[in-house]
Amino acid sequence: MSVEPEACEPRWAVPPEGGWTADDLDTLPNLPPHTELIDGSLVFVSPQTLFHSRAVDFFNWQLQSLAPPELEVVREFTIDIDRYNRPEPDVIVIDGGIVQDPDQTRFPAESVRLAIEVVSPESRSRDRETKPVKYARAAIPHYWRVENHDGRAVVYVFEREPATGAYTSTGIFHDRMKVSVPFPVDLDLTAVTPRRRAADLGQDLG
Repeated sequence: MSVEPEACEPRWAVPPEGGWTADDLDTLPNLPPHTELIDGSLVFVSPQTLFHSRAVDFFNWQLQSLAPPELEVVREFTIDIDRYNRPEPDVIVIDGGIVQDPDQTRFPAESVRLAIEVVSPESRSRDRETKPVKYARAAIPHYWRVENHDGRAVVYVFEREPATGAYTSTGIFHDRMKVSVPFPVDLDLTAVTPRRRAADLGQDLG
């Protein structure tokens, strides 16, 4: 009678003393896709909601069409904040000159002009509290948080105040988002909602 071998525990299941480092994300085997590093701990992503997927697609494509040529728009890509923090914003706008190697796996935080997070139920506290503090300390000048309010996208816009080094709210946008920084943007946020759902919401409001 044969005995089946026990499944090997992945090496990342037991963190080293002091926690994992930013470099470890590139070397640990068999990490789930889109693993982030927050305060030396690995953070795994839950299955995406339809709203999350549509919102990330929307901002990625819209900003690519609007960004000036010296900037690049990249979705779901990690950024180096410090040795123990390597988060993965849903969409970032970066200085184009930093894109040099197609095998790059991360960008330095100082190259980021805008970070966007689309809130999921499991990421709510990170996107509202943890990440904004870290992004501000890394001197990322603009942060947008996108939330699902009854099937509609609402965008909370923040700008870093140089004197305090913290983010200050500069607007909350519901159906239409119009801002001038980091570059002019005028977006129809109702396009994030699936057309059939948008029609249903319109009837409910009528």
